[in-house]
Amino acid sequence: METPLIVTDFLEQAREHYGEQEAVVGADGDRFTYAEFGERADRFAAALQERGIEKGDRVAVLDPNTHYHLEAAFGAMQIGAVHTPLNYRLEPDDYEYILSDAGVDAIFADYEYAHKIEAIRDEVPTETFITNDTDAVGDGDAEHAASDESDGAWEDFDAVVSAAGTEFDRPEMAEDEIITINYTSGTTGDPKGVCRTHRTETIHAYLMSIYHEITDDDTYLWTLPMFHVNGWGHIYAVTGLGATHVCTRGVNPDEVVSSIREEDVSFLCAAPAVLNQLIDYYESEGEPAMTGENRVRVTTAGSAPPEATIRAVEDRFGWYLKHLYGATETGPLITISDAKRLMTDDNRFEIKKRQGMGVLGTDVRVVDEDGADVPRDDQTLGEIVVRGNQIMDRYWNKPDATEAAFNDRVEGYYHTGDLATIDENGMIAIRDRKKDIIISGGENISSIELEDTLFDHEAVGDAAVIPAPSDEWGETPKAFVVPSNGDPTDPPVSADELTAFTREQLASYKVVRRIEYVSELPKTATGKIQKYELRKREWADEDRMIGEG
Repeated sequence: METPLIVTDFLEQAREHYGEQEAVVGADGDRFTYAEFGERADRFAAALQERGIEKGDRVAVLDPNTHYHLEAAFGAMQIGAVHTPLNYRLEPDDYEYILSDAGVDAIFADYEYAHKIEAIRDEVPTETFITNDTDAVGDGDAEHAASDESDGAWEDFDAVVSAAGTEFDRPEMAEDEIITINYTSGTTGDPKGVCRTHRTETIHAYLMSIYHEITDDDTYLWTLPMFHVNGWGHIYAVTGLGATHVCTRGVNPDEVVSSIREEDVSFLCAAPAVLNQLIDYYESEGEPAMTGENRVRVTTAGSAPPEATIRAVEDRFGWYLKHLYGATETGPLITISDAKRLMTDDNRFEIKKRQGMGVLGTDVRVVDEDGADVPRDDQTLGEIVVRGNQIMDRYWNKPDATEAAFNDRVEGYYHTGDLATIDENGMIAIRDRKKDIIISGGENISSIELEDTLFDHEAVGDAAVIPAPSDEWGETPKAFVVPSNGDPTDPPVSADELTAFTREQLASYKVVRRIEYVSELPKTATGKIQKYELRKREWADEDRMIGEG
């Protein structure tokens, strides 16, 4: 028997079986059962329809992990509108591009960020504007702030849902229809809208439920942005299984640790940078308890954190760490390193640092330039390509980019752009991005290898290595380093000493001879270092952003 996979079924499942159980702990202290959460989503759905929003229209959400995000997302999806979450760390010009590119019809914007939408509202097609604090919006635009509803005034979310009924017309929905558009974080230029269907979202949420071992008695702490690939699918998985959402307004280590203890949090996701913040807090606060009544599971993603970070999280916090890999286009989950049967006391950290093996129903390959699989020798570099039910449908209004993404080296596979090796067990380890490979004097150098070496020095707090122009070699490695004391004018180690340190660890042609100390590195909201920005600055005087070495 075949039944359609529809994302709104996650909320229906929860309120049918867990209606009187706690569903959401708001960042503002409000608490909602699944019955109450569902009713607010229903009322928001009805309110959108009253304002002319129909199936297929795009509804944007700009919000820092509050209960309003969950209610707006499910409310929009219940009428077949396309949920379009926005990165809350962008600037008005970025929102103008995204809202126009997606043709967004309505937006909910948290009061802290709504002024960025107010600044560009006359330039975008959006007509319905809703926030959670109208008094905090429109200070810079009295005309709009004072206008009536027909002119697009900001409306109050709670007033809107209170005035609306719970009845709305639920359209027929098919599993192959687009239900979310997630914009990429823009590390290589203008963001692209990643189109995901009911089917891709549902299957991805199933995979997350399996590999994160989510159960109905879990309490999930929202440190991962909900806008980032729909919170990696946890807006669905945590809801569908009847677990509890604990919301936040950003990542403050003191508040994170307090929430973990007070709410007995059992699961969260955190970028390596967030884990390092928590380690610093733990050490500065005299090693406080880092759990409540439950043992904590934490998942990090992308580039592996250093071994010292993993060791601190597991051995000092008492948490269990998993490492997954993917991209916005892949859900993101396509591989995970949590291979318990392959782990021993001697190789535990080595395995956890790898991106891991493909998850169920996912075909992950590492291929050479001709599309042939590289040997499983953990030495030969190739590009990671993937095929699976959780992979995006297409890029929004970008057929050429879609065609290239699925047919570069191997037809029908999404091409990640990540270069990796693969071992005898089929576990991959990313060595570089294609665009970040440094070709110096004809030799390929992995920037990740150089960064890992720099991280081994206790005076390095953060680092990014990029190719810099060289008259002699075409390109040469350059490191941007945040010193451990945070002061680039007085770092604990000199640039010459750090170069000497890399010389002790690396082949001579890989030595990092150019080092620039900085106070911070440009990063996306999800903690990815924007090497594109560093390269753009470094190559500003050149006619191309690659060298001819």
